[in-house]
Amino acid sequence: MGRLKELIASHGTFFAGCILVSAISLISWNSFALAQDHSTDDSHEGMDMDHHSMDMQMDDGSPDHSPEKLLADKRESEFNHHLAGFFVILAGVLILAEPRLSTRWPKIRYAWPMCFLLAGIFLLIYSDTELWPFGPQSWLYGLTQHAEVRQHKSFAVILLALGVIEFLRARGTLKAAWAAWVFPALAVTGSTILLFHEHRGGMHGAGHMERMARIQSEHHSYTVTGLSLGLTKGLSEIKTDWQSLFARLWPAIMIFLGVLLMFYVE
Repeated sequence: MGRLKELIASHGTFFAGCILVSAISLISWNSFALAQDHSTDDSHEGMDMDHHSMDMQMDDGSPDHSPEKLLADKRESEFNHHLAGFFVILAGVLILAEPRLSTRWPKIRYAWPMCFLLAGIFLLIYSDTELWPFGPQSWLYGLTQHAEVRQHKSFAVILLALGVIEFLRARGTLKAAWAAWVFPALAVTGSTILLFHEHRGGMHGAGHMERMARIQSEHHSYTVTGLSLGLTKGLSEIKTDWQSLFARLWPAIMIFLGVLLMFYVE
């Protein structure tokens, strides 16, 4: 942990730029690929259901749809959401507690950005275990063939970008005016991506239609909460009579988002 903080502190601006560019690139690529996927779906609308089912299995890249594999994927996905929710809740609590704790522990201001960094690192590595080094698929194949993988990695890079930039802002290294608006912009962008989130694991097995409807409903709740988070965080950066209210409101919304993630069920 100490080594990570030293690395960010010494090369933070460079890392922030690289991660921010990566986040923008991944988001742009994800949006472009999603548009192509929708275009392809429209062009194949007249195909019969047997052929469509075969295509889904080929695109899925994982022909094993046994109950055991589906259960393992379900548990993995739920754990990832719950762990991300834990870090989001912890970050929100630390932000609200910072005014009281900073006099005794000045370095507490670094704690909540570190929560985002840890969550981002975890999701970047563990969000899709069918990829190397846990599975047989390469990262290039996963990123180019599966929208779900691109979306997961996009969320991981967004968390990393937010963690690095907010760490540098807390340290006083990054004082540019644009840095204050990265969090609101990426929160809104990430929330919007959730509207188009694909979840291959829920597309198979008994009761998959009900499961997909529940997953979609849960992700829509994340979208609404994330948009509210981005809006209130942006308003907290503007000097108005309501600034102190928004400064307390956005971490409270963050905690609520974390609670929603902690109760994610497929």
